Amino acid sequence: MLSFAALLLGTQAIAFAQDKKPDEAAKGETKHDGDKDQQSIPPEKSSVTHHDLALDGKTIHYTATAGTLLIRDDEEKPYGSIFYIAYTQDGVDSKTRPVTFLYNGGPGSATLWLHMGSVGPVRVATSSPAATGSAPYQIVPNQYSLLDKTDLVFIDAPLTGYSRAVGKATAKDFAGVDQDLKAFNKFIARYVTVNERWNSPKVLFGESYGTTRSAGLSAVLQENGIALNGIVLLSSILNYGELAPGTDTQYVVNLPSYAAIAWYHSKLQNKPADLKVFLDEVRGFARGDYSAALAEGDQISSARLDAAAAKVSQYTGLSVQFVKEAKLRVSPTRFRKELLRDEGDILGRYDARFEGTDVDSAGENPGYDPSDTGISGAFVAAEHDYLSRELKYDTTDEYRPTVYGNIGDWDWKHRGAGAGRAFGGQQAMPYVAGDLADTIRKNPKLKVLSANGYFDLATPFFATEYDLSHMMLTPDLAKNVEFTYYPSGHMVYLNVDALKDFKRDLDTFYSNLTR
Repeated sequence: MLSFAALLLGTQAIAFAQDKKPDEAAKGETKHDGDKDQQSIPPEKSSVTHHDLALDGKTIHYTATAGTLLIRDDEEKPYGSIFYIAYTQDGVDSKTRPVTFLYNGGPGSATLWLHMGSVGPVRVATSSPAATGSAPYQIVPNQYSLLDKTDLVFIDAPLTGYSRAVGKATAKDFAGVDQDLKAFNKFIARYVTVNERWNSPKVLFGESYGTTRSAGLSAVLQENGIALNGIVLLSSILNYGELAPGTDTQYVVNLPSYAAIAWYHSKLQNKPADLKVFLDEVRGFARGDYSAALAEGDQISSARLDAAAAKVSQYTGLSVQFVKEAKLRVSPTRFRKELLRDEGDILGRYDARFEGTDVDSAGENPGYDPSDTGISGAFVAAEHDYLSRELKYDTTDEYRPTVYGNIGDWDWKHRGAGAGRAFGGQQAMPYVAGDLADTIRKNPKLKVLSANGYFDLATPFFATEYDLSHMMLTPDLAKNVEFTYYPSGHMVYLNVDALKDFKRDLDTFYSNLTR
């Protein structure tokens, strides 16, 4: 591995410089409103440092800005302080240089995962798919960074990381699908104003629930005069309605992922040599005979149940008896516990390449997710160390990697755009593929890259294919959406070989953004 010193050629810090156009209304004092004091509204601040990165034989000089921007409510009062880390290449014309806004999902996750693992100028080295273990960790120059193609702005969602509610705002002002979209819309508008990037090509890059955000946000930004050039969807979930009880769609879309995972762990008899060809066969069965068998419900004949169970067993490595006892409907949780039960191991949810041992081999559900516990310590430590040591960001606030226990009840209602609004009105659960389709119709040059990991049980790739292929677009507009696949899990970049391929595909995507 190339040393950190060899590629990160130089670092010069300028601590806590004010943003170019600071919010003049935010002075950091406590506001008074009758007998009630608002919580203090902090000023916008930033730490600016200068760095060099050797990438593909060239040296990229860039500026890193770690800081906060205030967003204002409908009454023009500050209600959120949003933390971000921006990397901008020096000496280039910002009018033509793309700027990409990146974020993780949850909802309730900060963006340390994308920031420290994917396309930023550095990344933390892990032992994936084995557990990485304890410190010290290696933070290395990222030879697969996107800085040669675009400026990068990593955003911590409201209430996560160092992002906070301010003024009279509470968690309820952010903890919801549409509340979250409103906050991100305001942040992006604030960022492009402060940094004079209104005329730059703009890209959204979301992972997991971040793809839900991106699809919905594309429509909100479009309505507010910000037309996007591109969207990168990494491990997507675009229709929460598919998870509703009483529906069989989730079992249909999960089946190819089960097959890929069984293939990876060599649990298939006569293991196919070509994974892609094998998965095409499984897709055909899933949307055909398997879907038809599930549709019969309790009326299915014994002969058809036997035939379907045998085929599911053939493709997944599960026993015929187990599949029949599950009535052909195996949840991801049960699959994670069952596939390697005879070896005493459980599988990861985010990345089923990861294995772990449970308290015992009995039971229906795994006790934890080894693909989560196997990396979380490395990412949390790396984020803290890098922010303090390299980016010189000094604060007394607590960095919140996740806020699942403190965010309150998430408001899942969503008022969709376009067809989603016309047919769904106020949706009980978000269907944002309709929002994305509406945006593409109104902005026919918008390009979408859907990146998927074969071994992801959190957001199975076949579900993404289904949702993005059912947006009711014309054939010409349907070509705006491109699919790529990698031998990895939810966080594609944890497989360094996959990250290399992902970077290659992203290079092509960015090269075509303004054509």
